[in-house]
This record gives sequence, structure tokens and C-alpha cells, in this order.
Amino acid sequence: MFGWEFLASSVFVFLSGLAFRLDQEMAFLGSAARRLVSVRSTLAPLCRTSSRSYSTTEKNVPYETTLKQEERSFSGPTKPLPRSADVVVIGGGSIGCQTVYHLAKMGMTNVVLLERDRLTAGTTWHTAGLLWQLRPSDVEVELLAHTRNVVSKDLEEETGLHTGWIQNGGLFIASNKQRLDEYKRLMSLGKVYGIESYVLSPAETKDLYPLMNIDDLYGTLYVPKDGTMDPAGTCTTLSRAASARGATVIENCPVTGIQVGTDDLGVKKVKAVETPHGTVETPCVVNCAGVWATKLGEMAGVNVPLIAMHHAYVVTERIEGIQNMPNVRDHDASVYLRLQGDALSVGGYEQNPIFWEEVSDKFAFSLFDLDWDVFMQHIEGAINRVPVLEQIGIKSTVCGPESFTADHKPLMGEAPEVRGFFLGCGFNSAGMMLGGGCGRELAKWIIHGRPEKDMHGYDIRRFHSSLTDNTRWIRERSHESYAKNYSVVFPFDEPLASRNMRKDPFHEVLTDQGCVFQERHGWERPGWFNKDGPAPVKGYDYYGAYNMRNNENYKYKELLGKEYTFDFPPHHDVIKSECLSCRHDVAVFNMSYFGKFYLTGPDAKKAADWLFSADVNKKPGSTVYTCMLNKRGGAEADLTVSRLEPGPAKLPLAPESDGDAYYLAIGGGVAEHNWNHIKTVIQDQGFQCQLMDHSEDMGMISIQGPKSRAVLQEVLDTDLSNEAFPFSTHKLVNAAGHQVRAMRLSFVGELGWELHIPKVSCVPVYRAVIAAGAKHGIINSGYRAIDSLSIEKGYRHWHADLRPDDTPLEAGLAFTCKMKRPIPFQGRERLEKQKKEGLRRRIVCFTIDEKVPMFGLEAIFRNGVPVGHLRRADYGFFIDKTLGYGYIRNPDGGVVSADFIKSGKFMLERMGVTYKAKAHLKSPFDPENKRVKGIYE
Repeated sequence: MFGWEFLASSVFVFLSGLAFRLDQEMAFLGSAARRLVSVRSTLAPLCRTSSRSYSTTEKNVPYETTLKQEERSFSGPTKPLPRSADVVVIGGGSIGCQTVYHLAKMGMTNVVLLERDRLTAGTTWHTAGLLWQLRPSDVEVELLAHTRNVVSKDLEEETGLHTGWIQNGGLFIASNKQRLDEYKRLMSLGKVYGIESYVLSPAETKDLYPLMNIDDLYGTLYVPKDGTMDPAGTCTTLSRAASARGATVIENCPVTGIQVGTDDLGVKKVKAVETPHGTVETPCVVNCAGVWATKLGEMAGVNVPLIAMHHAYVVTERIEGIQNMPNVRDHDASVYLRLQGDALSVGGYEQNPIFWEEVSDKFAFSLFDLDWDVFMQHIEGAINRVPVLEQIGIKSTVCGPESFTADHKPLMGEAPEVRGFFLGCGFNSAGMMLGGGCGRELAKWIIHGRPEKDMHGYDIRRFHSSLTDNTRWIRERSHESYAKNYSVVFPFDEPLASRNMRKDPFHEVLTDQGCVFQERHGWERPGWFNKDGPAPVKGYDYYGAYNMRNNENYKYKELLGKEYTFDFPPHHDVIKSECLSCRHDVAVFNMSYFGKFYLTGPDAKKAADWLFSADVNKKPGSTVYTCMLNKRGGAEADLTVSRLEPGPAKLPLAPESDGDAYYLAIGGGVAEHNWNHIKTVIQDQGFQCQLMDHSEDMGMISIQGPKSRAVLQEVLDTDLSNEAFPFSTHKLVNAAGHQVRAMRLSFVGELGWELHIPKVSCVPVYRAVIAAGAKHGIINSGYRAIDSLSIEKGYRHWHADLRPDDTPLEAGLAFTCKMKRPIPFQGRERLEKQKKEGLRRRIVCFTIDEKVPMFGLEAIFRNGVPVGHLRRADYGFFIDKTLGYGYIRNPDGGVVSADFIKSGKFMLERMGVTYKAKAHLKSPFDPENKRVKGIYE
């Protein structure tokens, strides 16, 4: 992952009990071996590794001028506790201060922030507040931009106080082509957002940074308007700005309990916050407790899946000529160099970080002793990049705790277990950088029920509930994310940690057939099929750290490594074969990881009308593709809803129902998100109905292609003709002697059926399908093929080209909305207004003639002006072109009409190179939808 640094403070850190000096000739010795021996010898007293070993430095904290502007007694809370509050934010670090500031700025004044010690006392105080503007995510670019605006402009205008913002620029080092390609992708995305950046040659880099060694450079990316913040100054200013708007900030007030009640419908809700100094009644708590967030969650019965680790850097003595240099990230050496006045702070991400096993509640303005055995791996890379460091002394070390998560992304949003309990924690050393943007989105989440931007990548609901309290999963995945923090972000990478957590009934038989699995939501789902035999996923070896033995002869890892490229992957032809077999003959896809829910009860019809944008209340036996929207009309999900016949239970294929009942099939990677969205709407509206999850009880295979009818007619005991089994219908049928639910649907744009099968019947039915399909050339295909086939047809992928910040009208899915029917549904008012005013943004399909791969984030230019970027891109093997989908805007702010699209000349920029593109208002593949109807010419 593209890394976030845990960096030095903007003044030198002088820490009692930890600060030390080394003579220049001893700090960095010429040989790595000599360095290690010398430093171990010299620093032996400081190199303890006990998880309990830490030092407290209350009288010599960084920013002491800022933090101690008033001499105060801290025997009790700094202010009286109110009896009640609309929101209580717990934790006075970057995220807590940003959240309370944005809540107050949005008009919520009865807000309280509780900090157990003083502001920034946990981990924020020893963070640098370094801000990089470019990330491989459009949402993160926007979040960072807001943080930059808050600290560089807004706060000073509001308070007259300077936050300590310094704009000295950022420099990304590339030692190979792949790394520079990654940076070029960021540069192209940055053009859409007006972020200035330049790819520099080694010689140009030397001119910019004279002390840098450029002998092994391939190139660099320079972003001149990156910079740093003063963490304490920023948090203090945020606190004052929030207080000026009516918020209450109370320090020295630890939280000892969270009161949770249960309402008449059995829904758990926050009631109050307990402290040693009194109780504050509140319906809403925001957990911004950082490393301590897990303990705070336990008080309310909420799982907070993060883990604490030691993270360190050293600060050098003065370096002549380093002043005003940009901050440096040398990802290939896993080292960062942050300007620290006339010195540097040096750190990185190692393969063997130290876990903080027993998190202490008394840890405030404290640090661990630095373990040189762990840290020394960063020194050689730092000296290689800036050779003068070999002769420079070390002024101080900083080794503090930080919280890390399974995917190196924060934990935000309302907890699934308790209504009113929000998370704002697990920021993986990026709390200062992301604080402004995330604080604003969290405030909107609390006030309006949902954030404005697509925050699914940070939403706690991105993780399945079976994983968030799984200690092995949290530890292994967090370690891998930390260790790979500086790795290139390749399009087809997969985790190696904590695999095989959720396996469907087909897993073993597909493994034997060479399935190369992907991991989604804990599930192992088929990615593609290797023709050279099985490639099973093995147990996690921690990349050899902690004296673990590396997995040997690991074919899965070898296959994964071969795909580390921004060119067409080496298995491109295998994916092509899977796709074209589906287009010309027949293929079987294992889609068992799908979420499979039943909605029943007295108010099931009312709930369905309100939840789903399409009219799903057709006759039993119908299946409807629909969206679920938020209050702003954004798409929270796309799914299929099948109306069921009333009758006795035939679980897992049918629930008991004497009225309206619905079967919901939902993409497995977002099943938890969907489940909680539906539950929340049901609770908020007071519907009397039940939602049941049978995802684990059934498998699902999809048989697609021109010959699918011929294959399945031999397996199923029902007539599959168009007249007897039309598109978008479903039936309970027998398949090779086993009862299944057959649905005539397609996610690839072909004639086909899905079979939803009880777990015990999965393998027999699969074998019957394969046997019947042998003479028709049936093959197994995976999700890499589905990705290609679906984008070629123009079908959306939720959280790619359809997100909570996209409306169905913008996404070309107006047909999923019952706008012509007088049936209210959530988000309808926004859609009606948007339809009346015209679309200011809309999705467009683009194709290019050149045979180059695209993966998303490529910039879209209309008549030479950036108007958007691709959300999703792939290669369409049937049309034999690269194609992508992206949302475009009118630079003048006007309506994006069909004429606006037709009249423009479009270009796509990939890694700094532009390609002429053709814009399509309809899918270039089968635009008349004949193939799904079984019409082949």
C-alpha cells in the first residue's frame, strides 16, 4: 500500500530518560555490520524490547509552549461536566478535535469532547502532521484536500492563530519503472483535482535536492504544495474554534463506562457516558480513542478491530544544506526522510514491527525505548539516499504506539452492534493527514445519517461481523498491511494473511482444478483458473519475520507475484479464454460468496417499497434488479430482489411466510454493508419485519453463455424456453435430484441461469452441470472474467462505478427507479429534483484503439480540459478494446447532456500519456440487449 508516515515532530524531541547524543563519527558507520555492532554496544541500555517498557516525559513534551500556555491543576476535569449532550466525542487527538470542530461548525453546539489527559496526549503529540496530496484513491485525494484547506487557511481565518502549516513540498523516489509508473498514475489523477506535480529525471532531482544520491534513481515525482502541520498547534486551534462555536472541550476526564439500553424493538442504543466525575446522558458517542479504542468499544459491546504496534523514527543532528528541502519517501527502500528544521527525521515500515501486547491506560505523553534490532534495517536505505547521513549524529529517538488495521484504512461510521456508537479510530499513522476530511465526513455521518462522500473504504461495515472479533485475522492482516505499506499498489494484488477464513462448498473441488482464489469479505472466491494445476493458499508465514519459516514452493504466491505489473498481466490470455468461452459457448461461475437474505413479516411489503428504488412487488416468481438509496439519493447498494410464494418453510430455499416475502441476493464483498443498511432503515421507519441471513447455508453457481440452455435442460426438470422461463424470473426446481432455486439472470450479458443450492447439494449439482456441459465445451471461469465481461456489457459494480455518492440517474440506472409510480421510496425527492434540474455529472463509457491496459483513475479530458477520471477499466475481449467508465462534469457547471458528450473530443491520460477516446452513450457490446433474451445472430 501507498504509505502513511508516522513522523518526527516539527521541533526536536528532547525526551527525559530517552534523549541521547552520539558523536558524529559513531552515529552512522560506513559498514552496515559495523553500524549494527557499534550501535548495539553503545545503546544497549536503551534497547529493551519488553512490551511494558516505556518512559513518561511530562515535562519535556514537544510543543510545550503550545500545550502549556496556561498553568492548570489537573486534579480533576478542566470544566464541569454537563448533564447531557447531543454528542460526546471521546479522545482529544487529531480525529477527536477535527470531529468536534466540524460538528460545531455545522451547527451542533451541544457537543462535548472528553480527553482522559490533555489534548494530543496519546499518539498525536509525537506525530509530525505531514500531508501528501496524492493517493491512489479519488476519495482520499478529496479528504486530504479538505485537511489542507482547514490547516493552511480556514483555522487561521477563523481564529487568527497559525497552525504551524509549512509548505516545503514532497518528493517520491522511484528506483524502478514499476514504481515510477505508479507515481505517474497519481500525477494523472492529480490533474483532475488541480494538484500540481512533476515527474523529474535523476538530474532534475539532484538540482532540487543536492544532497541526494541519484545513482540508482529511475525518476521522481515532485509535489511542490505538500507540507506539514504542527499537531499540537493544530489541535489546540481546532479546540478553540470549536469552543467559540459552543462546543465544550474537557480535559483530564477519563471515561469509565458506556451505558447502553434496549428499546421496545430490541435495538441497542447508546444512553450515557460514565466518568469518575459524573455521567453525561447522550444518544451518540464517537470513539476517537486511537490505540485505546478497542477498550472503549468493549465498554459498549462493540468490536473495534485494530491492533497497537511500536512505530519509530530518529532525529539527526544539524545537516548543512538541508534547509527548505522537500520531504522524501523512498518506498523501495522502505524509508522516509522528513525535514526537521535544519535536520532530518528518518523512519520506515519494517517487516517485523513490535506489537504492544498490553495497552496501558496510564500511557500519556509517553514513549517506548527504541529497539535497534528492529530499527537498524532502515538506516542503510537512508544513508544510500542521502550519503551525508553517514557522518551525521543522532539527536533523539522517538518510538511510540500507533493503531493499525487489517487493510491499513481507518475505522469509521456507526457500529453494527449499537446504534449511536460511532467510530473514528485506527488511522494507521495518518490521523493528522486525514483528520480534516474524515472529521467533516464523520460529522455529516452523525448529523445526517450518512457521509457525503463514498466512505465505504473506511466504514466499519466493510468487514464481516465474523472477522471483527477474530484475533488471528486482526493480527495477521494488520501485520501484512504494515509490512506492505510501502509496496507498489498493483491492480490484482491479494493478501496472503488470514486466508481461508470463509470457504464455500465448492472450494475443494475448484482448488483441485487450478482455481486461483481472491479474498473478499473473508470469503475465498474464484479469481481465475491456472492451467498448470492446483495453487492452494497456505497459512500466513509473516514474510519470515519473528523467526517464522517462509512457505516453500508456494505456487499461489508465485502466480500472484507474476501479476505485479501495470502492463497486461502474464495470465491475460487465460482471462481471455474464460471470457470468450462464455461469449461463444458456456461457462460456469461460482458466486457462492453472495449475501443471501430473506425479508419477511407483516410490514415486509412496506419495507420493500421504501427500501428498493425499483418496483419489486410484482407477482411471485419475479426477480427485479434494483438499487437501495440513502436520503440524498445515492446508491447504497445494487442487488436482485425475488418475490416469493407464501407457504411453509423450506429452508434454506424458502422461509415460512403467510404474506409477502422476498429473497435478496447481494454481492458478497458488500454483504455486511447491505445487511446493516437494511436493518438501520427498518429500525428508523419502525417496520414490523424480519431480515434473515442464509449466506452460509447455500452455494450459488451461474451458468452463462449461448449454450447454457442446452446444458441446463439436461440437468433441471423444467422447461427452460423463453415462454416457460422468461428473463428475470425464478422457480424452485430439481437439479440432478436436488431441489434448487433457479433464476434466469445474467451479470455478464449472456443467456444464463443462476442456481441457488443448499449447501449439502452443491457438489453433486455442480458435477451434474459439468458432466452435461462437457460436449458443449463448458469451462470454469472466475471473477477476473466477470469483471471483464460485465464492464464490456456496461453492468455496474457497486463501490466502483456505482457508489453512495452516485445517484441512479447519474449512473445510467434510471430504469431501476419507480419514478412513474406514485410509490414513495428513500431518496426519491432528491431524484425528482435532479431529474427536473438536469444532471451536473453522469457516467460515460470510453473505448480506445491502442492496446494498452487501464485500471481506473485515468484522467478524462474533453477538448483539452480535465472533466473527470475513470472509476473502472478493463479489457473487453469480445470487442477487442480497452474500455472504461467514468463520471464527467461540465467545467462551466452546467448540465451534462447527450449533446455535451457527443460534441466533445475526449482523451484519456494513462501515466502521463494521452490516448484518443471514443465516448459511448450505450454499451458498445450488445446495446439492444438481445443476448440475455437468448437472441443470437
